Amino acid sequence: MRDSNLNMTEGNTTGLLIRFSVPMLIGNLFQQLYNIVDSVVVGKLVGANALAAIGVTGPMSFFFFALCNGIGNGGGIVTSQCFGSNDTKNLKKCITNVGYIMVVFPLIMGIIAYFLSGPLLVLLDTPEDIFEEAHTYLKILCLGLVFVALYNYVSSMLRALGDSKTPLYFLIFSCILNTILDIVFVKYLNMSVAGAGIATLISQFVSGAACFVFAIKTNPYFKISKADLALNGEIIRRSIKIGIPLSLQFSLIAVSTMALQRVVNAFGPVAVAAFSATSRVEQVIHQPYQTLSAALSTYTGQNYGAKKTDRVLLGFRKGMKLMVIFTVLMLLVMQFFGENITRIFINEQEVIDMGAQALKITSWFYFFLGLIYTVRGVLTGVGDSFFALFNGIVEVVGRFALPLPMTMIPFFGVWGLWWSVGFVWILSGVTAWFRYIWYRKNAV
Repeated sequence: MRDSNLNMTEGNTTGLLIRFSVPMLIGNLFQQLYNIVDSVVVGKLVGANALAAIGVTGPMSFFFFALCNGIGNGGGIVTSQCFGSNDTKNLKKCITNVGYIMVVFPLIMGIIAYFLSGPLLVLLDTPEDIFEEAHTYLKILCLGLVFVALYNYVSSMLRALGDSKTPLYFLIFSCILNTILDIVFVKYLNMSVAGAGIATLISQFVSGAACFVFAIKTNPYFKISKADLALNGEIIRRSIKIGIPLSLQFSLIAVSTMALQRVVNAFGPVAVAAFSATSRVEQVIHQPYQTLSAALSTYTGQNYGAKKTDRVLLGFRKGMKLMVIFTVLMLLVMQFFGENITRIFINEQEVIDMGAQALKITSWFYFFLGLIYTVRGVLTGVGDSFFALFNGIVEVVGRFALPLPMTMIPFFGVWGLWWSVGFVWILSGVTAWFRYIWYRKNAV
């Protein structure tokens, strides 16, 4: 087998997590460049309203992407468990059958999302002066949903095999292409947010298609026989059983984010632009936590498949240490360099000042955000579908219940938008911790 297929059932746990995480983290950061580059190019070259138009679509695009990616992640867990138990025969069947799911489901979702994009923007009380551009950008993203799913499918299968490097190489190329196309379409062809959306769509297609072809040509597990192409009801059932709660969790979080966005929209374009900028920054902050979660998920899935419970628990302890180190570093960065970071996205000083203060507020809660991801990685790896759904419900309740009342408190005002984000992380993180305690008592 290729060296890039990493067996995580043996060896130093911290070393394995870092070895797997670093390429994936770099890849995730490059993936975030899609949205960040769109925001920077449009914000700098077009203005605050254009930045707000892109930012207001974030929760909705995340909602549609989450529904598809959760199913793919469920298939990745099944694949990693087969890899850990050396079940090569079913491993190849996993790759093909998860592929079927990741073609049909995103295609259906993309069509539905396209026609729902306008009504959803209306439902969120999107400001009239940014509505048309937001609607155009969102429709383009909906058309590209199947392209996003293609890349995420191939990368989730490769990561289930311990290969976090191959997806990175193509993603870096695709991000470079996206940057070039953004500048061409927005600056030279004057296509504004539509140009940024088209650039993203083209880049995602290139990334997914190239990664898929390369995997077929180089990875032994992707060398599929005719027998492997047959539909396998058991694999599809297991993938959907794990994937649907993950999809529901992610989609519920997206719904709760839309609820928060509706509150943000009521404060006008400046607040929307500041919230858009800080949301982009927080998407980057999420990446190391998300990467650690994915590494723990693969690590746990392989060891769970190999029936090595002691290594599963060890993985959680090591993951927590890595999470705390990163949290301290990011807290310091946001406290001292928040204004410089916000300035990357926008020129208007009023927006910069608001964004910088918002980053200082939310950074105090990063530990709880990291706790959510660390626990989620372990529990997802063992196939705990209940936690994924329940944790999503907790976050939805928090995001619906807290933002509006907090902004009505004179002490908080508009800053209640960001304080509520931190309080929701506390609520969700504590819930995750208790669920892990339950698992540990029942697993030992």
